[in-house]
Amino acid sequence: MLNKVVLMGRLVASPELRHTPTGLAVTSFTLAVNRDFARQGEERSTDFIDVVAWRNNAEFAAKYFSKGQLVAVDGVLQTRSYQDKNGVNRKVFEVVADRLHFAESKKDTASFSESRSVVSPPEDGAGNVSSKSEAVDSSFQSGDLDFTELPVDDDDLPF
Repeated sequence: MLNKVVLMGRLVASPELRHTPTGLAVTSFTLAVNRDFARQGEERSTDFIDVVAWRNNAEFAAKYFSKGQLVAVDGVLQTRSYQDKNGVNRKVFEVVADRLHFAESKKDTASFSESRSVVSPPEDGAGNVSSKSEAVDSSFQSGDLDFTELPVDDDDLPF
């Protein structure tokens, strides 16, 4: 038998660290995961999947993850049943995280946030909108392509 879940999605909200009465760290969050397919003429659907992290994983998620960030979760699917305040039996499906991973660089996270904001095309002094070819993408900086080559000393290689 096998129970393994691997997900990659964006956080719907920033995880908040809580503690059980015995002091065990726990956090829960929801991932928005796009489906890989769409029916003809329709847009792709998004699934919202609940994830629970315990102990060090909970502390890690609460400290480093934030709303909108692309993260990867490796864990197991868990079901549990309970009775709500009206006496109705409910069943919950959630992923219990074994490992949490950053799925994008910090720079990509910043440009994702910038790309979600509306940027107006530039205007000239008379209030006329410039052509699209004159618009500049604010998330691209020419300095991003400057690299410095590090000297390689073959004596430092372990092989």
